[in-house]
Parts: sequence; C-alpha cells; structure tokens
Amino acid sequence: MLNEKLHSYIEGLIPARNELLSEMESFAKQHNIPIMELTGIEALLQILKIQGSNKILEVGTAIGYSALRMAYALPDTKIITIERDEERILHAEEFINRSQLNDQIILVKGDALEVEEEIQLHAQFDAIFIDAAKGQYKKFFEIYSKYLREDGVIITDNVLFKGLVCEKEIESKRTRNLVKKIDEFNYWLMNHPEYSTIILPVGDGVAISRKRGDTK
Repeated sequence: MLNEKLHSYIEGLIPARNELLSEMESFAKQHNIPIMELTGIEALLQILKIQGSNKILEVGTAIGYSALRMAYALPDTKIITIERDEERILHAEEFINRSQLNDQIILVKGDALEVEEEIQLHAQFDAIFIDAAKGQYKKFFEIYSKYLREDGVIITDNVLFKGLVCEKEIESKRTRNLVKKIDEFNYWLMNHPEYSTIILPVGDGVAISRKRGDTK
C-alpha cells in the first residue's frame, strides 16, 4: 500500500466530482457507509474505459456511488447492480433518480447469493465488479463468473483490507476471521486455472482478473 503522504498527493490530483457525487461522498462519510476509495475507483473506471465495457454487473450497490461513477464515465453502458440492504436501497434509488441516469442503471434488490436467476436474464457481461460482503467474495465470483463474456474482466475491491492481509497479529477475532477469508480468496484467485489476476495496491486493493482464453 502507498504511504499516507503519497496517497494524499495522488488523491489531490484527481479532478473534483460533480455536485451529486460530492454530496454522496459526504453522506457516506457522515453515515459510515463504505464506498470505493477515490484512487481505487479511478483505476476501475480507467480499466472499464480501456476495455470498452457495454454491460457491467456490480455486486454490492450500497448507496449507488460506484454505479453512478461508472454511468457518468461510460454513458453508453448498462449497469446491473445488486443490493440487499433495504435502507441502502432507498438511498441508492434516491441518488440514482436525482442523477437522471435511471435508464442506465438497473437495481436488483436481494441477496447476491440468491438472485442469480434474475441476473441471468441480463447476461452476458463485459465486466463484473465485486464490492459486497468480503467473506463471500469466492461465492460471488463462482456464481457470476459464468456470465462473463470470453474476453471479460472481473474486478474485486478491498482485497488488501487496509493492509491487514499481511499482518500476523490482529486482536479482534471478527477482523482476524475476515482477513483470513480475504487472504484465502486472494490465494485462490491468483492461482485460478481459468483467470489471470493482478492485484493493484490502489485504494483498498483492487484485483483485476481476466479470462486466460484456452486453458487446456
């Protein structure tokens, strides 16, 4: 991970977001709602632009911040996003309605482990973005990777978890168990026979996985 001084320098270079997105950033901070860090989401958007994604699946809407960032950056792209928390769904719907990007974003309400049939109706996807319950990352990957096009990418956020993945001593049992799951996911992902993966130390750690093609 970058040291704090360098991280702040890079963040300071990022252009200001529009009024609605800035409001969402403040809202998330005020209500302790996790949204993707600025450097991480800038990397995500650049990857999606280079790839030319036309249809994206997002696992984990929260208040709709990253979905809207993708929609603004890729105006011809359709985003299908999943959220299970009722309060966050209400906030996401409000922000999306205010953005007037309703035609671009489809919000699927429910647990990502249980809405596969509904998501299947929208397949295939050029990119899949995983940013939900960290302990379920492997299951999310296994469920939805089958709906990725052959040259698609899967992007997973929070894979370095504030740098804790390389710490040996963690006092909190809950945090220790979560870090263990993320660490196991990272090893599983980096050794996946069908995907080539790199982890970028930006934001909270972003993994980029691309299908290998011929895996014989």
